[in-house]
Amino acid sequence: MTGKPLLDDCFLHDKDRLRHHEALAILKSRLTAIAGTELVKLEYALERILAEDITASRNIPLADNSAVDGYAFRHADFDESGGFFRLQQRIAAGHASAETLGPWAAARIFTGAVMPPGADTVAMQEDCETHSQDGEEFVIVPQGLKWSANCRKAGEDVADGTSILTAGQKLRPQDLAAIASTGQAEVCVYRKLKVALISTGDELRRPGNLITVGDVYDSNHYLLRGLASTVPVEIEDLGILKDDMATVEAALRDAADRFDVILTTGGASRGEEDHILNVLDVLGNRHMWQLAIKPGRPMMFGNIGACVFLGLPGNPVAAMVCFLLYAQPVINLLSGGAFREPQAFQMPSAFEISRKKPDRREFYRGYLDTDDEGRTVAQKFIRDGSGLITGLREADGLIEIPEKVTAIGKGDMVTFLPFSGFGIR
Repeated sequence: MTGKPLLDDCFLHDKDRLRHHEALAILKSRLTAIAGTELVKLEYALERILAEDITASRNIPLADNSAVDGYAFRHADFDESGGFFRLQQRIAAGHASAETLGPWAAARIFTGAVMPPGADTVAMQEDCETHSQDGEEFVIVPQGLKWSANCRKAGEDVADGTSILTAGQKLRPQDLAAIASTGQAEVCVYRKLKVALISTGDELRRPGNLITVGDVYDSNHYLLRGLASTVPVEIEDLGILKDDMATVEAALRDAADRFDVILTTGGASRGEEDHILNVLDVLGNRHMWQLAIKPGRPMMFGNIGACVFLGLPGNPVAAMVCFLLYAQPVINLLSGGAFREPQAFQMPSAFEISRKKPDRREFYRGYLDTDDEGRTVAQKFIRDGSGLITGLREADGLIEIPEKVTAIGKGDMVTFLPFSGFGIR
């Protein structure tokens, strides 16, 4: 276990069935980071969550340099007709010159090379002509070049003292490049949380085993393991728990002592064989259960001591929707990052819903399409069953329908949440 316990009464509420926005508000306001920190080499920091601010300790670039292969000169010597410059020196990248450029002199310079003292403008080599006269080399620069053309100024990218990144950001490839440009070889990041992944149900079998009538393969394990790759965690598979109260209790008690987060799928309802809910009440605290959403109503939040408990529904569609909407931002927040809500785009609907239950937020599997007028529209997967993995595979996002909406007509604006916004490629 790492970090510190959850805030007191972190999920406390007085409603049996929370609306989506109420659940999010409680989680955002009551959870805090529990992950410790560590120094890692920059090459291992990709997609880790930054634990310290990064500030430039020098100008980037450090000195004025050429943006092209060409000829550096003093623009003050240049007139409207162009210029005829004596070649005074040659400067390659990594070999700065201390020789000041004289009047009507030019330096052969290459991309990235530091500008010689006195020079302030560079002409591209393909726009120039070279010429020999009386044993000396000259270059003819055409007219029309503005002062400082093709010259990258010191600090042009980042000035000394500028804040580059702030703690809590997940590091992308371009962020690593920015840190590397400061000369920093190591970075302080939050440690990866240890997450226990548990499936429940007598009917479940892992792929590779034979099944008989009544058995199903445990697809949720692989679904959630893949989804967990979108947050910086270390997953440990604790296997499939049988529908037995004592077995479930022993497994959760042990996991709570060894992990930061327990993530379960199945057993979240009130059926006689659904023991997860009852065991959580015995061992810890159940702070949220029964959300006013579809799919995913029996989504469960709680804690066993300092260990956060996230109980996802057993149906694959509901499990994925609840992971994306709740578990992913919760784990990201516990890991030191922000509570990230998904990207949302307003799109015309290409489907109809004649009647929707009020007071419940619904999430449909959907994809973007093009209508006859060439507009981008949101289309809904034709079947809505929460056990249909085909819909997850064919969709590229979720269509979110608010509680107050009771019907959707073609052309109505709907909210589309692309899977890419959740970090799913």
